[in-house]
Amino acid sequence: MSMFRLRAVTGSRYLRRFLHGGAANRDHVLEQLGICSGEDQVLEVVGKNKAKLTVYHVGCAMGMLWQFQKEKPQMLRTVEFIKSHPEFLTLRVLAENKIELMDDVMLVDMLYNVLRLNVEPYDSLAQQLVSEAWLRLYRFPMPSLSKFAVCLSDQHLQHSPPMGQITDILNQKLSSIDDARILTTLMISVSSLVSPHLRDKLINKADHLLDTMDPSHYNNPRRMVQFLRNIKYSYRPLLEKCNHILLRNVPHLDAENISIIMGLYQSMQFNNCDFRLAAKQRLMELVDSSADPFSFTKLFVALGPMAGEDTKERLESTALLLAEEFNAQQALAVAETLEEIQCRNLNLIQKIASVVHKNLHVYKPMEIARITQALILLHYQSPELFTKLRNILVQFLLNSVYPYEVTMLTRVLSMLPSPRLDEGVISRVEAVLPQCNLNDLNTFAMAVAKWVRNDPSYRHNTPSKYVRLLQTLNRCGRERLRKADRLDLVLEELKYMSGEWFEEMLLEDSMVTLQRLEDQISWTNVPEMALFLTRTNHLCTPLMDRIASVAMEHINKIHYSATYATLLPFAVLNYDPPRVDELFDICIQRVITQISSFDPHLLVLLAYALAVADCFPEDLVREIFNVNFLAKLDSQLETLPDALNKRIRLRLMELNRAVCLECPESQVPWFHERYCLQLQKKGSGSVSPVQQQIHKMLGEVLGGINCARVALLTTYFYTVDFECVLDRHHKAVAYSEQSQLQISEDGKVRWGSDSVGKDRSEVPPGAQRVAVDFLDSKSFCKNSRHMKGEAMMRKRHLEILGYHVVQIPHFEWNSMELSTQDAWKEYLRKKIFTGLP
Repeated sequence: MSMFRLRAVTGSRYLRRFLHGGAANRDHVLEQLGICSGEDQVLEVVGKNKAKLTVYHVGCAMGMLWQFQKEKPQMLRTVEFIKSHPEFLTLRVLAENKIELMDDVMLVDMLYNVLRLNVEPYDSLAQQLVSEAWLRLYRFPMPSLSKFAVCLSDQHLQHSPPMGQITDILNQKLSSIDDARILTTLMISVSSLVSPHLRDKLINKADHLLDTMDPSHYNNPRRMVQFLRNIKYSYRPLLEKCNHILLRNVPHLDAENISIIMGLYQSMQFNNCDFRLAAKQRLMELVDSSADPFSFTKLFVALGPMAGEDTKERLESTALLLAEEFNAQQALAVAETLEEIQCRNLNLIQKIASVVHKNLHVYKPMEIARITQALILLHYQSPELFTKLRNILVQFLLNSVYPYEVTMLTRVLSMLPSPRLDEGVISRVEAVLPQCNLNDLNTFAMAVAKWVRNDPSYRHNTPSKYVRLLQTLNRCGRERLRKADRLDLVLEELKYMSGEWFEEMLLEDSMVTLQRLEDQISWTNVPEMALFLTRTNHLCTPLMDRIASVAMEHINKIHYSATYATLLPFAVLNYDPPRVDELFDICIQRVITQISSFDPHLLVLLAYALAVADCFPEDLVREIFNVNFLAKLDSQLETLPDALNKRIRLRLMELNRAVCLECPESQVPWFHERYCLQLQKKGSGSVSPVQQQIHKMLGEVLGGINCARVALLTTYFYTVDFECVLDRHHKAVAYSEQSQLQISEDGKVRWGSDSVGKDRSEVPPGAQRVAVDFLDSKSFCKNSRHMKGEAMMRKRHLEILGYHVVQIPHFEWNSMELSTQDAWKEYLRKKIFTGLP
């Protein structure tokens, strides 16, 4: 046994160097270390030979201690035993005294090993090692430089001067690096400091090394994806090349690695169908062998959100059995996954909350925020636990100096019921506001809005402390936009902005800033700019014209999958730029040439956006409405988050409807009848007060309340707000009592016998069906009265179904001109009878 152990540890460069020096130079201490089979024996050798230990003995012993830990599963490691052992303290003291004698490789290895053995970064040994390494930085070989960069990251020194120098060295010596492991480790470490120029150089180098490395080394592409995530740059060619290698390795991955990769993909909104399907299959294979808390937690986090109902129940049952064995971190991971899968197993939630409660003292600030948020969203009820969590959150917030941490703690704190806010919290928030980006400022604004609504004194007036805070938020937001000079950074900060404060205070300023930086719009940021305009529903024609111009000029540089984002605002906001036909033709051609490479769900979204724009490429329609494609789409949807799954299914139905109505020559069948009936059953069937008002007015205009039907379902399941039938003399035809829909006092619709347009053949000869639709603000662009694409498509479809369509915009109905009963009735009369055939 000792021979096998000797063989294993002689992999250490120190043992290799000194065990084979011949009999005359035999080193008895190294020989004793060489036959050690565990950390306790190593520490025993250290204790017996304190006076004899040279710098090489110290380095070898420290390396062996970590090596023994590294070889064990996480749950069997004994780091705390080592750390508390008196001879480990001896080893640390000896190491600190011999730092100057260490060569460059040993120095970095020593730092790496002591950090892995949980020696605190503020310990004098760690600090002395970092200081000495900094002095020698420019002479380190690349493997040691890479390892030192990892050590700095472990100590949260990503923005330190040494890391800046490492970034400079990497920039200078990049061409000489031919080891993907060294490169990718450095890429992650310096990711917060790379310039756009260095970013592009690193991506090109990484792309080259992917072609030459052993594809079984899956950690290299994983780190490349992590680098892209860190710098918030979704460079699809590299991302897809990495995904291709990771996909080949899925059969050999464990749950932990799959969980890490899927977490990276999720943060980059990269829902690759093939990887998700392969990962789900692999995770299902691992279910039976994941019976301990460590492996089960990794499996649960990765598989839970993708699993079907039967598998979820099985996972929840296992989690219930293991709950009391979970440590603090495992309980946190399970709680967050339970929230993600919307678990309603109260017994399991109670057990996990109990584990969390026992471990509150262990959690760090961001972890406390995450666990609090998960328990709130799980609707867990425990005033005692939430009171403790609130107190801990406040204490962490008062002591925090990191803006991102204060932001997260504040956001979660605002989710908890609280009658009064501590002045210290407001002061802490005010102190960090000038350092915050736009997204953080928006988070604070939403938190303040909640506090204002929950404050008992709000009923009388807004307390001055909130007014002051909101004024500071407004000033900081506008100053940040005014000083912005890099479009990519502005787009990144605006990426997730939403809510009343943003729309009322910063949206117009954001548009001014984006137009000021319009010259920086390029093929690399066109998709992000287009998505922002779509999400905000803001029609800014100069920016959209610029997007169109850049897209047409550089379409071959824009990744094919980004054509969806690029075309989206033109479809959604119903805007035709100059040369609109050329823009759509170029983008569609780009899609068609890569159609087999698209993820199914993205192809559906793209086809729907084109349908909104009244565009139906034959190749695209044929590809989607194909049995094999729809089967693959079904498989993918089972792995997607519930909200995205529902959205894609809805878009597929709407696309199916559009193709049936506008492209009957394609002979695509309507196969969503059952789906629409299910949606109808889930609907509220209520109408707004405005619609009730219009219904009453229509009755007076048409000659009776029974001349207008409410909330009518047409063929293909459009819901028309009101329908009336006019005979050839433009007189309203009354409906029978059986088919008339009634509105109750609370606005609920009571359905008659004809709920899905079954009696369409009963209109008299020469009569005309009229659909009257009230268009609220959602049908128009945010900053104008320009009608959006979906409202236009709906009008087209109702006309195809035989309706004369009357649209009543909210801004006309609610205008000062229509402030009397007679004015409203005259308005309806003109709308309905003008333009009739």
